[in-house]
Amino acid sequence: MSEQNESTVEAAVENLSVEDAAEAARKKADRDAKKAAKAAEKAAKEAAKEAAKAAEIARKLASITKADPDDPLRDNYGDAEMVQSKDVSDRHWTDVAALNPDLVGTQVLVRARVHTVRGKGKSAFLVLRQSTASVQVVMFVDEETKAAVNRMLKSTRQKIHVISRAGALPFEVTDAARGAHEVAEAAERGESYVTVSQDTRLDGRVVDLRTPANQAIFKVQSQVCQLFREALLSEGFLEIHTPKLLSGASEGGSAVFRTDYLGRPACLAQSPQFYKQMAICADMGKVFEIAPVFRAEKSDTHRHLCEFMGLDMEMTINESYHEVLDVLDRLFVTIFKGLETKCANELSVIGKQYPFEPLQYLEKSLRLTFAEGIKMLQDAGVEVDPLGDLNTEIERKLGKLVKEKYGTDFYMLHQYPLGIRPFYTMPSPTDPNYSNSFDIFIRGEEIISGAQRIHDPQLLLERANAHGIPVEQLQSYLDAFKYGAPPHGGAGVGLERVVMLFCGLDNIRKTSMFPRDPKRLSP
Repeated sequence: MSEQNESTVEAAVENLSVEDAAEAARKKADRDAKKAAKAAEKAAKEAAKEAAKAAEIARKLASITKADPDDPLRDNYGDAEMVQSKDVSDRHWTDVAALNPDLVGTQVLVRARVHTVRGKGKSAFLVLRQSTASVQVVMFVDEETKAAVNRMLKSTRQKIHVISRAGALPFEVTDAARGAHEVAEAAERGESYVTVSQDTRLDGRVVDLRTPANQAIFKVQSQVCQLFREALLSEGFLEIHTPKLLSGASEGGSAVFRTDYLGRPACLAQSPQFYKQMAICADMGKVFEIAPVFRAEKSDTHRHLCEFMGLDMEMTINESYHEVLDVLDRLFVTIFKGLETKCANELSVIGKQYPFEPLQYLEKSLRLTFAEGIKMLQDAGVEVDPLGDLNTEIERKLGKLVKEKYGTDFYMLHQYPLGIRPFYTMPSPTDPNYSNSFDIFIRGEEIISGAQRIHDPQLLLERANAHGIPVEQLQSYLDAFKYGAPPHGGAGVGLERVVMLFCGLDNIRKTSMFPRDPKRLSP
């Protein structure tokens, strides 16, 4: 508030009479009292709702668990004997997803979770869920039962036994499986649905992971790893496994988790960078690793984690870092096509709860220089530092511009400014302001960072000093280049980001099984 405004307020206060002040105070007290009453009423309603929910759960838990001893059908239901590996039989269990018309007339044995139970007249409807598949069983008083899979009806005799009873759930799986669009559509009809917040989901993650969408998300994630591994193996790469306890930070800076290593200071690996390069110096040619990465970054955003899975690769090059881009181009087109064919059902299941547009990509991935990207932004009226890093908002804007002009959600941006890249990045031979480095994007967000690395020991030492990195902590890494090192380059990929962006999800915590972010260390 300016001095002029402050004096105006003071003058207004001075002009108030004692009666006016008292009236104003009374009105304020009335307003506060009404707000407090509304808040109390809302709290009472919430408490009543929670009490009713607790009572219903208690009622369910108090339900009969043993078959009636006088019931002639008592062997057909109730709690099963605890499975303790006592017997081995020749019984065969059928997956719910495998139920199909060819099984009509046969008897099947299924083990699945009870998704919903509904009674109507002399019948009961039981939906059993197994991963992303479900089957409806219909039971009648006359002992006849029918099982409906999708739109298929099948008649069979039925026995139902409980293997493990669930206690009070932190939330209902049906509520957690409901999409935001379903909640919005219900609100338009004047109906209300229970929603489950992200923190509540993560606190009860074991239950949250049971939803069909989450089951599908982690099948997609598994397939990304498998496709990554298979594609690189087919290109002649060797899978390696590197240490995660280091004597010094692998990326420099302060974003490192420090710990004690038997009385000596140590830190968790920010990447396998040093060891990938040392493997190249050891004449391994082409290497990759799938392993956890640790970043002590206090970035509480939709796309950052303190621990994530890194898909890393490194390879020798003959002439140019574009050889690395060529491999990544083939690799990710292979991954995208593989997901479309091998995970079609899972992508459909994810889309039911989290609708998204299929990823658009080119057979030969688009490559733009950093300078070309900056020009596109400037031409669109965006103010941006031509030698500065791109923040999330600007990255998304550039992604939209690229999509509009080139029709792709996946593209490569290379020749980044040298000043914003790690010390081991090879400078550009044509302009000292730039480097032989690149980032790769999906839907306007970075998923890959990579570059040609410095293989000359003297230049590497100079760049480490220029970044203020204590070289004594890097001595074993630096020494590896003294014995002759081939030109090489590579990249690091964030697995959770790839899945998040391919599936059009809004938060990386959805693609991390048990996320570790600045605020969460459990479960």
